[in-house]
Amino acid sequence: MSAREAQQMADEADYDLIKISPKAKPPVCKIMDYGKFRYEQQKKEKEAKKKQHVVETKEIRLSPNVEINDMRTKAKHARKFLDKGDKVKVTLRFRGREMAHISSNATVLDDFAEMLEDVADVTKRPKLEGRNMTMFLEKKRK
Repeated sequence: MSAREAQQMADEADYDLIKISPKAKPPVCKIMDYGKFRYEQQKKEKEAKKKQHVVETKEIRLSPNVEINDMRTKAKHARKFLDKGDKVKVTLRFRGREMAHISSNATVLDDFAEMLEDVADVTKRPKLEGRNMTMFLEKKRK
């Protein structure tokens, strides 16, 4: 029916004419109370917001001379973060004379990624930024 007829019907019933999907051909409208409609929309948005998961970035710090058992413990923590759906930023911090041996110590990050290769993908390869070398891990997609 035409928009005028629909508006007239809504006025007679003491309700509002609400466009449900205005871009459709022809547009879809409903005759109902606008306040009630807004309330229901807000309720639906709140429900949708509750169910979504915000992806956080968790950081794990390592040093170049980290022992294997310490690295396993850190890998276990990273695995928990990845299982929750978070991203993991692995930082290798160089202090003092460690800066002279950056290339030989970069394998620490590769070893760490290798420990988690069954659950994680490397999204950003190791990159040196000042005194830190960082790498990002993300949960594998199936």
